[in-house]
Amino acid sequence: MTSRIPRDSRLRLVRPRTLAAAPVRTDGVVTQARPPRPAPRPPEGTPPPAELARMARRGLADAVRVARWADAVLSPGSGHGTPDGRGALSPPTAERAAADLDLTPRQVRADWDTARLAGLVEVHGDSARPGWRLRAWDRDDTAVLRGWVALFDAWSLAHPANKSLEAAAVAEVVSAMPQVLSFLQLSAGPVPVPQLLDLLGQRVEELRTERCEIPYGPQPEPTDTETATTGTTLPPLLDWALHGLAAVGALTYADSQATLTPLGSWAVWVKLEQICVAAQSPAGNIEQSADAMLRGCARLRPNAARAEYRAWLAARPVGSAVTELIAAARGEDALLRGLAFEALRVVGAPAEPVVRSVADEPPLRPYALLWLAEYEGADPEDVHMVLTREETTWLWVDTAAAVADHGEAQLLVRHLESAVQPTVPALLDEVRAAGHPRTVQVLVALAAAHPDPALAKAVRRAAFQVHTGGA
Repeated sequence: MTSRIPRDSRLRLVRPRTLAAAPVRTDGVVTQARPPRPAPRPPEGTPPPAELARMARRGLADAVRVARWADAVLSPGSGHGTPDGRGALSPPTAERAAADLDLTPRQVRADWDTARLAGLVEVHGDSARPGWRLRAWDRDDTAVLRGWVALFDAWSLAHPANKSLEAAAVAEVVSAMPQVLSFLQLSAGPVPVPQLLDLLGQRVEELRTERCEIPYGPQPEPTDTETATTGTTLPPLLDWALHGLAAVGALTYADSQATLTPLGSWAVWVKLEQICVAAQSPAGNIEQSADAMLRGCARLRPNAARAEYRAWLAARPVGSAVTELIAAARGEDALLRGLAFEALRVVGAPAEPVVRSVADEPPLRPYALLWLAEYEGADPEDVHMVLTREETTWLWVDTAAAVADHGEAQLLVRHLESAVQPTVPALLDEVRAAGHPRTVQVLVALAAAHPDPALAKAVRRAAFQVHTGGA
């Protein structure tokens, strides 16, 4: 550059920031939601997370053993699965595992199914691969507890109902069991099965009423036969449900009484808390797509945005939520890219494998590397050092594009201060070399916004050179 640049155009060396650190609105207004609710505490007497994780590890030890055997012995695409789209083990593979692990093929298949339901293995068509929870099993208590809760949620799949039971009645009982479990937790002790049966019957009737299955107009009183049929249907269904929940370690069931285990009590509390968090969506974005939710959060301060992310995440499975956020990050809107990775910070460990997998995609690479560095415990002041100079410059342009699209002119001018280059000519040289698709638009917007005529002229010249391919 031969243009003279004013002395005050030297740039401060500061850590590059994503736009999520300084949310903007087109009208210049920044809002803050009501103060967050205090951090919830589990019921008195609940063991600490480390002890709960030890319980979960004991309960899932067999499933972990089979998953690790598969990870060590089976290679991708080796034909050990069955072509049923569910990642089931083929008979020869089950026999081989049984021999290696000193189990029966039936035990191997049961443990493999448990591993899939707990997220220890992930199924893709007719093949499976180790899940992030298996990788983090020995070092991350949170991963262990999430895996156990996933199995708890899938108790009816882990312990299928007998085919003699009517499918519609089974579905009703599965839908009604959360209220039964909540009652067990409130009771904090053994509850007789007749009392649970009465509660289950009431809840099933409520579900039928909510579905408007009761016809309008006067109806004949139920016959003794119909009443007897209902009375004889629920006991075996409740028995099946209690045995299923006992099989995953959520409760104990003996002597016509049921009692939640510490893990089961904690899991019920977690589910109730998720409902509370989901209900506290101050901006009303809980039912929106990831794109729409992130756009809504652009109007909020960081703390309020994180509360909104938590509410949105609590309302959907973590896997699909991470997939949605990554899809939003891949879009053309740079604002959503930065906000998507802020939301992924709230997700934490479950997002790690997916974030790592996109680190080779140029548009996402700087965001992914910063996310991974923070996740792995890097000092916040040094986290930017994981980026090369080129990646830092690319991130600077991407953030500038978000500001240009959604912010005010003055904010774009202030964004100059976050560049790592010591002078404007050095910045412009490296911006041109970065190859960001929005480079021309960013430079034109910066030139139009900057009050210094000499600097604006230099930036316009750089934009013209990028546009024409000149040097």
